[in-house]
Amino acid sequence: MNAALKTLVAEALKLAPNERMEFVHLLLASLNEDAELDKAWTIEIERRIADIESGIEQTIPIAEALAQVRKNLK
Repeated sequence: MNAALKTLVAEALKLAPNERMEFVHLLLASLNEDAELDKAWTIEIERRIADIESGIEQTIPIAEALAQVRKNLK
């Protein structure tokens, strides 16, 4: 490990845990060719979770969902 990288690691370890997680996320995103797509999916997932938690959307048990799919396929 070169000196610059050692310094960067030492500084990163001084960050709070949530800041280190954000730093890791940013580094990984910089390696990901589909970073914009990942960002869009993250936003969509957060929206869907919020809709379920607020009661806008309702969930159903998987067994019921599969039964409905099987019925529609017949």
